Amino acid sequence: MSQARLMDGTALARRIVERTAHRAAELTSRTGVRPCLATVLVGEDPASVTYVRMKQNRCRTANIASRHVELPAETTTARLVRTLRDLSADPSVHGILLQHPVGDHIDERAAFEAIAAEKDVDGVTFASFATMSFALPGFVSCTPGGIMRLLDAYDVDPAGKRAVVVGRSAILGKPVGMLLLARDATVTYCHSRTRELSSVVREADIVVAAAGRPRLVRGEDVKPGAVVIDAGYNAGNVGDVDFATAVERASLITPVPGGVGPMTIATLLEQTVDAAARQLAG
Repeated sequence: MSQARLMDGTALARRIVERTAHRAAELTSRTGVRPCLATVLVGEDPASVTYVRMKQNRCRTANIASRHVELPAETTTARLVRTLRDLSADPSVHGILLQHPVGDHIDERAAFEAIAAEKDVDGVTFASFATMSFALPGFVSCTPGGIMRLLDAYDVDPAGKRAVVVGRSAILGKPVGMLLLARDATVTYCHSRTRELSSVVREADIVVAAAGRPRLVRGEDVKPGAVVIDAGYNAGNVGDVDFATAVERASLITPVPGGVGPMTIATLLEQTVDAAARQLAG
């Protein structure tokens, strides 16, 4: 069969951000209030610093104000929780993003739960996971939400299809499986300890690789004609899928970089404007 068509997350994300910028400008014109995203960074991890700076730059593109809070690496859970609760109580802040990881000495779940549900634009709280799981109004985890937008943009209807999610993290693997299930896919969760992973992947019409393990999903295990979403990002611009071999068997595949990553930020910005609109509507 011919090579897979690439799913261009960069181009789709650009269109989403353009629409988001128009919505933000209209909201500001109507209410006099500019949507605001607060980012919180603990420590000085180079990758996290880069990600936060990228998100701040995208905020400017989308007519969204950004507020950044930097905390030292030795910050305690209690201090981080206080910071997030203060931001949650601040009416000038509409969305909150805690850049993770935050350090092994911090209770990350306690920190996430300090974010008010109506400002959880990154979709990391228990409340957001529940609304996602029950297909109720709320905020989706940004990477899973971006993945679903990519599938829609390329006319991939999950209904009735076998979807295999390789990964089980609370903000990626688990929620993307719930979103696929809500769209009537038959979902199987796998992970790095799954026995005979290859045989499970071979049954998939849709593969979502999100385990954080470089080239864990081998191309020869991809079902001919399957849709492959690579949500991994490892050193050297390597995803969780062996792209060179998978592209020969899949019908659609996301590149790394340029696939899922841009969609994550676009979804974050879009949900920030959604949050602002809801809060300003009272």
